Amino acid sequence: MGIDQGQAHQLRFTVLGPVRAWRGEEQLNTGSPQQRALLAALLLRDGRTATAQELVDGLWGEEPPEAAIATLRTYASRLRKTMGPDAGALVSESGGYALRVHPNALDLAHAEHLAARAEKARSTGERMTARDLIAQALALWDGEPLANLPGPYVENQRTRLLEWRLGLVETRLDLEMELGHHTESISELTALTAAHPLRERLRELLMLALYRSGRQAEALAVYADTRRLLADELGVDPCLELAALQQRILQGDASLSAHAPEAQAKSQPTFVRPAQLPATVADFTGRASFVVELSNQLNTAEGSVMAVSAVAGIGGVGKTTLAVHVAHAARHHFPDGQLYVDLQGAGPVIAEPGAVLGSFLRALGTPDESIPDTLEDRAALYRSTLAGRRILTLLDNAHDAAQVRPLLPGTEGCAALITSRSRMMDLESAHLVDLDVMSPEEALVLFTRIVGEDRTSGERDAAMDVVAACGFLPLAIRIAASRLAARRTWTVSVLARKLADQRHRLDELQAGDLAVKATFELGYDQLEPPQARAFRLLGLADGPDISLAAAAAILDLDVYAAESLLESLVDTSLLESAAPGRYRFHDLVRLYARTCAERDELPPSERDAALSRLLDFYLATAAQVFAHARPSDRLVEHLEKTHYAGLSFPDRASAIDWLFAEAGCVLASIQQFASTSTLRRATDLLLASKDLAESGANSRQYETAALVVCEAAQAAGDARAEGRARMMLTHAHRLAGSFDQADAEAQRAIELANSVDDPVPACEAVNDRGIIAFSQKRYGDSERYFRQALDAFRRDDNLAGVAGTLCNLSRAYAALGRIEGAIELATEGVTTYSSLGLGLRVANGRYALGFALFQANRFPEALEQLTAALALFRDNRQRLWEGSTHARLAEVHLAAQRPAEAATNAERALALRFMGGEYRRGVVLTVLGKALQELGQLDRARACWTEALSIHERLGSGEVAEVRSLLVPVPVG
Repeated sequence: MGIDQGQAHQLRFTVLGPVRAWRGEEQLNTGSPQQRALLAALLLRDGRTATAQELVDGLWGEEPPEAAIATLRTYASRLRKTMGPDAGALVSESGGYALRVHPNALDLAHAEHLAARAEKARSTGERMTARDLIAQALALWDGEPLANLPGPYVENQRTRLLEWRLGLVETRLDLEMELGHHTESISELTALTAAHPLRERLRELLMLALYRSGRQAEALAVYADTRRLLADELGVDPCLELAALQQRILQGDASLSAHAPEAQAKSQPTFVRPAQLPATVADFTGRASFVVELSNQLNTAEGSVMAVSAVAGIGGVGKTTLAVHVAHAARHHFPDGQLYVDLQGAGPVIAEPGAVLGSFLRALGTPDESIPDTLEDRAALYRSTLAGRRILTLLDNAHDAAQVRPLLPGTEGCAALITSRSRMMDLESAHLVDLDVMSPEEALVLFTRIVGEDRTSGERDAAMDVVAACGFLPLAIRIAASRLAARRTWTVSVLARKLADQRHRLDELQAGDLAVKATFELGYDQLEPPQARAFRLLGLADGPDISLAAAAAILDLDVYAAESLLESLVDTSLLESAAPGRYRFHDLVRLYARTCAERDELPPSERDAALSRLLDFYLATAAQVFAHARPSDRLVEHLEKTHYAGLSFPDRASAIDWLFAEAGCVLASIQQFASTSTLRRATDLLLASKDLAESGANSRQYETAALVVCEAAQAAGDARAEGRARMMLTHAHRLAGSFDQADAEAQRAIELANSVDDPVPACEAVNDRGIIAFSQKRYGDSERYFRQALDAFRRDDNLAGVAGTLCNLSRAYAALGRIEGAIELATEGVTTYSSLGLGLRVANGRYALGFALFQANRFPEALEQLTAALALFRDNRQRLWEGSTHARLAEVHLAAQRPAEAATNAERALALRFMGGEYRRGVVLTVLGKALQELGQLDRARACWTEALSIHERLGSGEVAEVRSLLVPVPVG
């Protein structure tokens, strides 16, 4: 019987879950379970005919009903009726039936097609594509395949499909590992090994993921658990692959590192290949001997060493231009990518090696949650990530060897090219190159290439006067030539006469830093007055760059006028366009701009006014962000008043986006303005941007800014500013788990607040003391502090503070065994938060309510509240809270006797990090160990407890005895 292919194509069927049928978007009634079992049997034969006897055996096995054949006909007839105009797809032939539909009509066929494409992509080295295709195939599953259908045929097919799905999951996880996503794979692998304890491939992947994440003891413990389980259950030893992996871990096999050569040999690498080199200049001139020398050094990286070359010279001598040119020429020697960073070595705030390593790791494909906290751990992961790769790293504008050392690849086949104003005599094994000014001939060629041969051909002597006035410094020549090229009415002689008028210019060009100043003087003197003013004032601001809106505040212009001025400065090469709407100075140009501001911006009050406008802009805008994040919180009413308006935001999401985008500039400004006249506003900017402390990404920089403000306030004798700064130091120390430090700061903040009647620390610092006491298990003190904070917030009529403290008090009640009171307090807190429209704070309330319900053993309700809190924290990019909620979910699942779910959430918490620093890490490792013990993974559990004990002993925390007792062997028999 023929089929109308157009109609058949409209039919859709699923077997990777309940067996269902659709025509277009309409779900069809496929009848009873046995009728659906017939449909499934026909679908799974891929259009081939099944005899009546085969179908009877498949549906009923050895005990079919007497009228089995008649029943089959009835089922087939009903299915045809259900299919309506597509009934012709169900064919009767050769005493049996066949269902012939378009290949895309069955979800299983689609999944098989995706898996085949993934296999092909993997074979050609496209691992990321292969991973995504398998993920798409797995997404087609909707629970158990062929769900709730009877019969031996369906049972066999269900087993086959479940095994195939598990194989796909293993393949996806294998690809994730090859892509370097080992840390985030641990939680899933932990759950899978619990669900499939005898699956050795999953155990192998878990061992590798743990080892690559720096958890070697746990990786070896997984093997020990597996060996014991296989012996007990099957009487066999682990497979050869698993045993070999254990030996390689014990031997510290370097090839086990992420992106190892052995893994690359299996397929072409598809890891992220960074290509961060800045564009090389088209008119690069001269430096032939240096190019050859540096190129030869980079070529040695093809052997068994890491090549390191350091180029030194005064500012403007062309170090970066030379290094970028050489790096581009050598790219083919480094096929795995090139990294670049400006280390800001000549600026007031040099780039922190830890932050640079974080940026490099992201560029190499490492997810944020897999990037460690400490500099040492980041450097180790960086070197491991580069193992087996050929990467060139260009470290531009370094401050000193100490800044550079953690950034060196440290592996053969890689190379580092460094530029710096200082000669790095103390950088081990580095090839040092001292870059001097250009020769007169090279300088003249560069000048001519920029301005054009037609402009210089008749004025060679004047051109030579120009480059001599520039001291043969490439940057000075480029600026002067660019100005001439932009002014068609000028001759070279005109420019030469202008340069000759500069007092003592040639002398200054021979005197170190003065050479840099004189170089920039050439461009600055040719600016129009509005440009010169913008140049001077913009140079006053600290921070890695500046947004157009912030620049407009400094200049006291609307954004359109400011943008016009800034773009004109970009054209002169005195300012760079970092990204649309963002600008930055070369660090040496910034220093020169500040010199100009001190010399030329008269009266001096103009400089102060410009910076005051910038501080007002940041404070007013941060206050807007705070108000969006915490409606009804009265903190904004206690902030210093501003005279210059900030930005307004249409919604909370855009407000938070601004805060995180401007984090570097805001935190730099807080430190810059921590002086007498602007101290209070800087302090309040610290308060208004407190979400940066809880984000995880900016926590350490926030703590540094708080410390700077605190020291400045103490020196100035400003009790109010010092009290508020110490309040934020309390917050930062508490988040890091430094509870004793936090408590000492909180006590001092409260004393200072009371001395000047400042309600902000009087409320917040007391509340923080309650949280600290709770974390230290001093529950009676915790309740007392929370009650004091509650009274203080009520006196200040701060309902948002009241709601938060109610939730905190709820946790103290729960810990003290007053469970019903705890639930009532948390419920009141959530209700208050909701009535105030505090979306993010509702998450804190639900977290507290979940904790109280957990203490009441009402586990389903606790999980509901914590899961809702988790979603809110994730949506608001509160990574520390997200990790903390996963940790709490792990505790609830463990108490509810769901160890697999507990282990999964504990692993996610460890991957995300959480509030409480190392202390909380010890607590989470203890919970993880208990979950693993319940899953029969005893050796891995002991590895977790051993690490937890080490943490608690180091911190002197009260959990030492509990964890030590877990490590006491249980007597057998």
